[in-house]
Amino acid sequence: MVYSLIHVGGMVLLRKLAYLSVGRHYEFGAWWKDFGYEYLKDVRSYFWILAGIGLYRLWVVRFQGEASLLAEPDVGPPVEPVEQPERFLVRKLGKEFLLAAREIEWLQASGNYVNLHVRGRDYPLRATMGGIEARLDAQHFVRVHRSYMVNLDFLAEIEPLDTGDARLLMRDGVKIPCSRRYRTVLRERFGQSAAA
Repeated sequence: MVYSLIHVGGMVLLRKLAYLSVGRHYEFGAWWKDFGYEYLKDVRSYFWILAGIGLYRLWVVRFQGEASLLAEPDVGPPVEPVEQPERFLVRKLGKEFLLAAREIEWLQASGNYVNLHVRGRDYPLRATMGGIEARLDAQHFVRVHRSYMVNLDFLAEIEPLDTGDARLLMRDGVKIPCSRRYRTVLRERFGQSAAA
């Protein structure tokens, strides 16, 4: 309602200015009658914008693929430990693929999702960074930032910064921030003291 009032008021003002510039007078008319018509146009436009955003998100998920943890089977024991998955199920363009956890190069938190980055593609997984961190193999995966984790097998270089933070260069050329807090843990993983 507020948006529509601002929108209609702005349009009336622009029309008045346009008419005034050619020496004429613009009258909006019975505002209570015409405003209903203008408001309905705004509601329709708003609906189509939301529908467009929803369809775009659906297309992106289907095109890029969406990851999920393998569920326990209804009958029999699980094929692999559910607490520490070796594979993720990826749905993409109506098909399902198994993605090995060791192939994940790095992870990034994004709202209610964690994007699994594999060979130049991002697969959104509905999870929190803390939740997925507890389930990935700590021998290979390490948290380096509030929003990032990396697979040490794909880490190429650690660049220290004057602030005490660091910048990580991955094998695919992507640079990932490493906060001071996690940099200490990362150095200890490689047998270096925090003072070094």
